[in-house]
Amino acid sequence: MAGAVSQYLGAAVGVFLFETTEPATVAWLRAAAAALVLLAWRRPWRRGWTWRSAGAAAAFGLVTVGMNVAFYEAIARIPLGTAVAVEFVGPVAVATLGSRRARDVAAVALVVAGVVLLAGVQTDVDPVGLLFALLAAALWAGYILVGKSVADAGAGLDSLAVGMAAAAVLSAPLLVGVQLGNDASVFGDARTWVFGMGVGVLSSVIPYALDQPVLATIGRARFALLLALLPATATVVGAAVLAQYPTPVELAGIALVMLALIVNASASSPPIRPRRSDPDWRMQT
Repeated sequence: MAGAVSQYLGAAVGVFLFETTEPATVAWLRAAAAALVLLAWRRPWRRGWTWRSAGAAAAFGLVTVGMNVAFYEAIARIPLGTAVAVEFVGPVAVATLGSRRARDVAAVALVVAGVVLLAGVQTDVDPVGLLFALLAAALWAGYILVGKSVADAGAGLDSLAVGMAAAAVLSAPLLVGVQLGNDASVFGDARTWVFGMGVGVLSSVIPYALDQPVLATIGRARFALLLALLPATATVVGAAVLAQYPTPVELAGIALVMLALIVNASASSPPIRPRRSDPDWRMQT
């Protein structure tokens, strides 16, 4: 819940950037700011790295940045609610594929119904925007799968720092180049960097840092279902910050999502406790 609230507060900050900056460049600013904060906090160079672990971290970062780019490009073309609903195909697919019980399938069905009600799906959408939303869904599923393997290695937050830094460097020619080709003057505006730092900390550092200990403690399927709290949290943040009060249909969607989580939790075994040998076991506990 804390990660979801932070993520949507960061999205509110990002609204100011969309007025002057390309969506893909906003995604790069988010990654670069997150990388700077995480590197200063975690100092991952103190850990012994192999080519394999560094490559996994870089892949994790690239998947994360790619997911953000695809989502920002989608909401620049289609309604936010439609994009959110389509993007949830990713985590719902992970939850379904990771399930072996009828109650889990029922929980996924409830999540789908709740997300559809919350998102307010529309049928008249820009096909390019829809393709970007589907790409974001696929990358979100990849984020869950790759993130779980990184978290299991016991270096989740350090890998996150290295991954975001690598992704920011590797994607800079393309994502920054888009903005330079359209309007390079935005990089001379201090607000671009201030808002970019805010988006990076609120939408990446806090929620993704919280994701890692959660992924290390619970399975992929339960984590994917927990992600269904995001549209519900967005509704609460919208009401509290933007005075966008939910309709009865949206409240029904929140109720279905919560019911799905209750059904899944009641059928799940207790989570595995983190090992004391893990560097982040205190945070995970």
